[in-house]
Amino acid sequence: MAAQFDLFPTDQPSRSKFPSPQRRPVEQGALSEQAMAELLEASGRYRILRKLEARPLSPPRPQFPLRGVILDTETTGLDHRSHEIIEIGLIGFSFNEKGEIGEVIGLYGGLQQPSIAIPADIVRITGITDEMVACQSIDLAAVEALIAPADLVIAHNAGFDRPFCERFSPLFHGKAWACSNAEIDWTSRGYEGTKLGYLIGQSGYFHEGHRAVDDCFALLEVLIAGKGEAPPFAELYAASQRCRMRIFAESAPFEMKDQLKARGYRWSDGSAGLPKCWWTEVPEEVLDEELRFLRTEVYRWRDADPPVRRLTAFDRFRA
Repeated sequence: MAAQFDLFPTDQPSRSKFPSPQRRPVEQGALSEQAMAELLEASGRYRILRKLEARPLSPPRPQFPLRGVILDTETTGLDHRSHEIIEIGLIGFSFNEKGEIGEVIGLYGGLQQPSIAIPADIVRITGITDEMVACQSIDLAAVEALIAPADLVIAHNAGFDRPFCERFSPLFHGKAWACSNAEIDWTSRGYEGTKLGYLIGQSGYFHEGHRAVDDCFALLEVLIAGKGEAPPFAELYAASQRCRMRIFAESAPFEMKDQLKARGYRWSDGSAGLPKCWWTEVPEEVLDEELRFLRTEVYRWRDADPPVRRLTAFDRFRA
């Protein structure tokens, strides 16, 4: 795909006995597409998926003074330490402190030739080939134009995208990040899964996925509409403003591993910048409750003092 950068400033007759819908003349009083869709949905026997259309660029309005960026990357693999970005997509938008989204104010999509041939499984997933990325490079000036003023950078798997982006360029250092996968309670909103494809389909849309800019527009639409009283973005923005506490159950007795795992603790082997131990993240307001659990159920020592790290949106999802 050629780089995009915008910043506001058959002839054979049918064998069927029914006429082709594309060639059927529009009769006077015929139903519009929207009316037909509503009629089918009202029957209760059909669900209509509408093609997701990209929103146009518009100048921001004063009532939406904050700046956000939805980001997606395609890479040669899963390890940010050894794999590379081959495509990046960015959509800049305006929003306010209530978590209401305004306009799409910027757009960039670009390809990058990696130092190795793109693995066959990545080609199958993304559709990006070596021929497409040959002699291509991501325009850092275009990226900076969107990232520099951003108050919040959003990715649907920020724990994956942030390490890749921070290794790729210092432009991403020091920014606040939010994860639309981990920081929105999609289950309570009636969704059956958190993958972007599920969210889009259950929001009533379909799109051509696995290309960075397309996935950014898809996520934007889900964040704006979604299900529930408040839009999902309002929940995400509120979550980004809260602190979370990362607790390291260092030296926890081996026989307590099943209890820790059942409570949501994850094991760190010490290779990803974390201590070699079980650890978890909890909201700041339940820190005392979690420490009480560790002291009474795990360590069984009232004065046990496991290490705790306070995290904000500027710290979370880093490598």
